[in-house]
Amino acid sequence: QVQLVEVGGGLVQSGGSLRLSCTASRITFSSYVMGWYRQAPGKQRELVATISPGRTTNYADSVKGRFTISRDNAKNTVDLQMNSLKPDDTASYYCNARLLSTTRNYWGQGTQVTVSS
Repeated sequence: QVQLVEVGGGLVQSGGSLRLSCTASRITFSSYVMGWYRQAPGKQRELVATISPGRTTNYADSVKGRFTISRDNAKNTVDLQMNSLKPDDTASYYCNARLLSTTRNYWGQGTQVTVSS
């Protein structure tokens, strides 16, 4: 059974930093596009950042210049470094693993990030 386990959420003041980490198991990690998504109360889940097997990255406009996604294929982990956090970044953050040209698409259970003003 595929598992994506996120850690690193918490409460931080505006302007602060947090680092989220997701560890994947039972997938060929290096072949997957890995991503972070978030969902705030009453809103749809939205893309935050993705990183391809070749380490091409993609960011939502709202986080460009503040967030950095990275992956370690040896450890099966994908991290999200979040700097200059704003109250609007408050959401549950979800790790995603997607194998292109297939239906293989997996989600973690989510980790809460709360940014106080």
